[in-house]
Amino acid sequence: MRRTLMVLASLASAPVMLSAQAVLAQPASTTPPKLTAPKPLTLPTITERVLPNGLRLVIVEQHEIPVVDASLVIRTGAEADPKGKAGLATLTANLLDEGAGTRDALGLAEQIGFLAIGLRTSAGFEQSTIAMHSTKATLDSAMGLMADVALRPTFADKEFLRLKSERTTGLLQEQDRGPAMADRAFAALVYGEAHPYGQSTIGTKESTESLSREDVQTFWKTWYRPNNATLVIVGDLSVAEAESLARRAFGAWTRGALPTLPAKSAPASAGGKATTIFIVDKPKAAQSSFRLGGLGVARSTPDYYPLMVVNTALGGSFTSRLNNTLREKKGYTYGAGSSFTMRKEAGPFRANAEVVSAKTDSALIEFMRELKAIRDPLPAEELAKAKRYLQLGYAENFESTGDIAAQLSQLIPYGLPLTTLSAFNAGIGAVTVQSAQRVANKYLDPSKLTIVIAGDRATIEPTLKATGIAPVEVRDSRGRPVITP
Repeated sequence: MRRTLMVLASLASAPVMLSAQAVLAQPASTTPPKLTAPKPLTLPTITERVLPNGLRLVIVEQHEIPVVDASLVIRTGAEADPKGKAGLATLTANLLDEGAGTRDALGLAEQIGFLAIGLRTSAGFEQSTIAMHSTKATLDSAMGLMADVALRPTFADKEFLRLKSERTTGLLQEQDRGPAMADRAFAALVYGEAHPYGQSTIGTKESTESLSREDVQTFWKTWYRPNNATLVIVGDLSVAEAESLARRAFGAWTRGALPTLPAKSAPASAGGKATTIFIVDKPKAAQSSFRLGGLGVARSTPDYYPLMVVNTALGGSFTSRLNNTLREKKGYTYGAGSSFTMRKEAGPFRANAEVVSAKTDSALIEFMRELKAIRDPLPAEELAKAKRYLQLGYAENFESTGDIAAQLSQLIPYGLPLTTLSAFNAGIGAVTVQSAQRVANKYLDPSKLTIVIAGDRATIEPTLKATGIAPVEVRDSRGRPVITP
């Protein structure tokens, strides 16, 4: 019987073996498969509601799996930090889930673990966010916790002092990291320390030490109001269920008068100063941290789509010009890239890399060459490649309920219509060689760059001067002049 089974098994596998042999016998294809046009991206229906207290609701039904993601977006962030109090918005957000309602920090953490939900808080320049992920079964309890965190934080003195101490320690450690030194100096030189964008959202050691528990409470009472907030709900519930859930959790939240923020000062680099190289000294550093760029654009710019395409070609993907030259061809770095960070007002354009110290001058020459070359017309094939990269990758932003909630939340601080999401692929598709070249020449001017390089001054200063690319100055990590004895 055993022999019979073995024979039958051999006979059964014979066609599979013959088929595999036939496949192996075929010559390997040397022609890559032809890419077809991206399929149209169909986004789910978005419904908006407004509660009597002014809380805006953005609701998306997704019934594939029984989970729900919610994001409460406060339309104020670090831009509202008072003078000398940089880091207040982020510290306030970080303290929200360190005790709320009737629970202290440990009790809140235990309840989050018991419900097996996700709850996180954060703040950027123009928004503060509380994000929650829950199963449908625990949604009522999860939303109740989210409401406690937003409406009833305790700001316990013990937790305030702990987080403040942790941040101060982190800032001290950051002072000796080349990339962090370059980041801070670049922001300060492009915008000036008087401009919100010239500061880090987590502040400085000095500004953090100046913060009090009363500062945190005042920031929260002033800005965390329903008429300054949007609640995004995405997942396995109907619009009616979502609205009812929001009313139960946030209906008693009271409106408040919102102060008008003072006008921002003009960025330090406004008007386009001549290209200058700023060295931030990090003695004996093995690498040089490059930050090259200047004033970019606001998120509301009509040039959004062509800028996305141009940046993708320049430094927005692994196969971009900057990475191909500095990493693949020259071997100066593990990676180089560029980005337009778009905010309510003009955010920065920045190209960056971490480069082996001995090749600092050579890397700068290549950076400048690529920044000049991108102003020429993009070859049709390269333009098509950049557009395809953006279009095919866009669908990845909507794979989960959390992804959809995050994409919708990103539109809120800028007042952009929710239909912006469904217009992306068409907008990218409409970019032409001419429109790409127009924005490259308008926004990328190699003669008006702020170039910050954090590295070993003794090694890199002589060779940078020898390039003759631009004058060289020495600054500290806050962008302030360093007096050389």
